[in-house]
Amino acid sequence: MSGVRVLVGTHKGAFVMTSDGKRKKWDISGPHFAGWEVYHLKGSPADPNRIYASQSSGWFGQVIQRSNDGGETWEPVDNSFAYKGTPGPHTWYDGTPHPWEFKRVWHLEPSLNDPDTVYAGAEDAALFHTTDGGKSWDEIAGLRQHETAPRWQPGAGGLCLHTIILDPSDPARIYIAISAAGAFRTDDGGKSWKPINKGLASGFLPDPTAEIGHCVHHMAMHPSKPGVLFMQKHWDVMRSDDAGETWREVSGNLPSDFGFVVDIHAHEPDTIYVVPIKSDSEHIPPDGKLRVYRSRSGGNEWEARTKGLPQENCYVNVLRDAMSVDSLDECGVYFGTTGGQVYVSADAGDSWEPIVENLPAVFSVEVQTLP
Repeated sequence: MSGVRVLVGTHKGAFVMTSDGKRKKWDISGPHFAGWEVYHLKGSPADPNRIYASQSSGWFGQVIQRSNDGGETWEPVDNSFAYKGTPGPHTWYDGTPHPWEFKRVWHLEPSLNDPDTVYAGAEDAALFHTTDGGKSWDEIAGLRQHETAPRWQPGAGGLCLHTIILDPSDPARIYIAISAAGAFRTDDGGKSWKPINKGLASGFLPDPTAEIGHCVHHMAMHPSKPGVLFMQKHWDVMRSDDAGETWREVSGNLPSDFGFVVDIHAHEPDTIYVVPIKSDSEHIPPDGKLRVYRSRSGGNEWEARTKGLPQENCYVNVLRDAMSVDSLDECGVYFGTTGGQVYVSADAGDSWEPIVENLPAVFSVEVQTLP
């Protein structure tokens, strides 16, 4: 029977949770890197034993960790993100009129077919990649050389590049999202980039429909429909059917169209999931009820999936990388909260139960389906 491995990054370490295909009993290991912020862990689609983790500290800097045995042991592998001898972030120049500050790696995206190739999204708004398993990293400099880059502004979480989507039908096409610059796409492997924000509207901008400046929270794409994208932004759930060229709102009957996560069923590309949050000033569930909303029609029509979730006095948040799905026959859906709970639904969202409670605040949840 196939199984799953759930990779959880938290405010004070990482946790690895494994189960068989029933997803009822869980073995939990951790905390790995106890006391360190672990913003993201992600496994390689090309090697079920390879996992990468972004470990950071405001005092000791940024480290990329790698496991070659499914998270049982780890080794620090990066040389170019590492602590440089002075506390806190360091800066560098890349030809722009001002220095870009390096703070942390928010997101790791391993290649679809090479376990040694990984992309990394950093703050400030940089995209890096490695081809040697994390030992050395190079910036894909075309992104920050875009003509709009001097006008990019940070969101509340900083000027973070937090979403990286690799197109399985075109190795040269990559999508990224930056808070609060917007979404961008390259069709030539990163040499050049174009903003893909047409149709987005942000009331906090002087020009609400500007080319850049939109606070995108997360994007998702189903591998069977690489031209279809879903987005949760700072207000509004959006959909694109033309590789990001244009967007339309699909918030429909959600109780709030503010939130951070959006994900897609493994086998149903028009079944999507979001977790509504009350507002940009109150990062809590509406009415104190933790509800996952599912649309089986690609947006607009939504249903609350609440069985097993707290429906009173719940005031947690679900951050942008804290939802994932597995690819078992009955798709499992997973998410973590800032209250330290990690939930699983083994029936595509119909019912939920906690895998674990009382962890540190959860930053990210990723799932590997095991053979």
